[in-house]
Amino acid sequence: MTAPLAQLAALANPAKATEMAAYHKADRPYLGVTVPQIETLVAEWRAALDVPSRVALANTLWHSNIHEARIAAAKLLTQARIREDAAAWALIASWVPDFDTWALADHACKAGEKRLSADPSRLDQVEAWLSSPNLWTRRAALVMTLPWTKQNHPKPADEAARDRILGWMVGLAADRDWFIQKAIAWWLRDLSKHDASRVRAWLEAHGDALKPFARKEAAKYL
Repeated sequence: MTAPLAQLAALANPAKATEMAAYHKADRPYLGVTVPQIETLVAEWRAALDVPSRVALANTLWHSNIHEARIAAAKLLTQARIREDAAAWALIASWVPDFDTWALADHACKAGEKRLSADPSRLDQVEAWLSSPNLWTRRAALVMTLPWTKQNHPKPADEAARDRILGWMVGLAADRDWFIQKAIAWWLRDLSKHDASRVRAWLEAHGDALKPFARKEAAKYL
C-alpha cells in the first residue's frame, strides 16, 4: 500500500463505510472517510508534489478502486491552472468510462471542468461521450461543460460552445434516464441565470421532449 493510501486507511470509520456502501450501491471498498478529511490530505500531497507526480499519484489512487481514493484522485487534479496539463486531462478523460455513481462522477467532472476551460478544443473529445452506452459517461458531457453556463460576458467562442452543447442536449432530451434529464435541466437552469434568451429559445423548440420535472427545473429562473 502506498503512503497516501495508508493515510486514507488510517482514517477509516467502519460504521460510516457500511452506510456509504449502502447509499452509493457501487461494488467497491469504502473506508468511511469524509470529504473534508480527504481534502486535508490532498492539500498536503499537492504541496509536496510537482505536476507529473500528482498525475502519477492520482492514477494510483483511482486504480485502487477505493471510493475515497478515487475522490482524492479527482481532487488532486482539480486546479484552475496546471502547466503542461495534457497528461492530467488524458488521465481524467480515461476515468470517464469508469463512472458508475453520481458522487465519483461529479468530483471527477469538477477536475475535468478546469481542464476543459483551459483548452476548449477538448470539447471534440467530450462530444464523443454522447454515444456511450454508459449513462454516467453521457451525463459527464453535460456536467463537465457547466463552466459555459456561468459566463456573464462570454466571448464569441464561448457563445459558440454554448450553442454546440445546447445542440448536444437536443439529442439527449429523448434519453429517459432520470440522471440525464436532471443534467439537462441543471445545465439549462444554470445558463438561464446568465443567458435567459438562449434557454427560452431551446425550451420553446425542444422542451416538449423533456420529462415534465426536467422542463420545470430548467425554467425555474425564467
